[in-house]
Amino acid sequence: MKIKALALISGGLDSLLAAKLIHDQGCEVTGLHFKIPFCKLNIKESFPDIGINIIEEDIGVQFLELLRQPHYGFGSNMNPCIDCKILMFSRAKELMPELGARFIITGEVLGQRPMSQNKQALKLIRRRSGLDDLLLRPLSAQFFPPSLAEKEGWVKREKLLNFNGRIRTPQMQLAKNLGFDDYANPAGGCLLTDPCFSKRLAELLSHNELNLENLELLKIGRHFRLGNDTRLVVGRDEGENNRLLHLAQPGDYLFGPQKDLAGPTALARGLMNQEMIFLASQVTSAYTDTAGLDKIEVLYRQVPAAKDSVHKIPQLPKERFTYLFI
Repeated sequence: MKIKALALISGGLDSLLAAKLIHDQGCEVTGLHFKIPFCKLNIKESFPDIGINIIEEDIGVQFLELLRQPHYGFGSNMNPCIDCKILMFSRAKELMPELGARFIITGEVLGQRPMSQNKQALKLIRRRSGLDDLLLRPLSAQFFPPSLAEKEGWVKREKLLNFNGRIRTPQMQLAKNLGFDDYANPAGGCLLTDPCFSKRLAELLSHNELNLENLELLKIGRHFRLGNDTRLVVGRDEGENNRLLHLAQPGDYLFGPQKDLAGPTALARGLMNQEMIFLASQVTSAYTDTAGLDKIEVLYRQVPAAKDSVHKIPQLPKERFTYLFI
């Protein structure tokens, strides 16, 4: 009977290579992909077929709690990488009995990430997650003491690697040798490493508005702070306009220009009064192609109402609202 291993799959190249190396040593590998609100990845579509089954688990709610006050802090942006890994590794350990796994595989490479993949951080994550020698990092295994899988002879240590540092040439060469031509970017697409998104997220946290619904809004549009408890999101193209219509919740306000003009859909969320409704209409007008008209009609309604109200707005420049821009 094959020894079963559980491989944490981010969707990037390193986790792909790690899973493949252990699979090729004769172990039965199951991939585990954790879904969080900050990664735009369909793992089952993007991950190459290497003969392993992939399961997904959504840890969005737990991740938001972590994000409010990460024990080990943030990286260069709003990325709590050490706390993130401890959360994921701890949960993976809990799933081991259910999946029949004897050890855990990750694609971590010593020295690749300054915050979470230096030797001290890797040791900390291993200990705090409770995995200890249940954890095997195949790409850098030669730099660490033998794991349980190596000591038990489930995998051969001499077939494990000594990748080190931020240069990715060894991984790319290995991928080529293994026949992989198409794989995800190194960062795995995490929005928390993006400075612009991180700025918006920090602003959201500062107003105690962190929840899964508001996070979806952060991913699109131009954002304006109308009041301490009120945010306006203005779509930048047809796709974002449609997305805002889809994300609107009861109590939100939707704004848009009169039907014969090209312009954005805008969504306001939070405490609204007549003054803020008018301000949101003005911002919407500023991003509308007014076709030379002195005034345009901005239609608005509170979800779930079907009937629009109207503000007639003079043409206003975008620069007038820069002080509101997040």
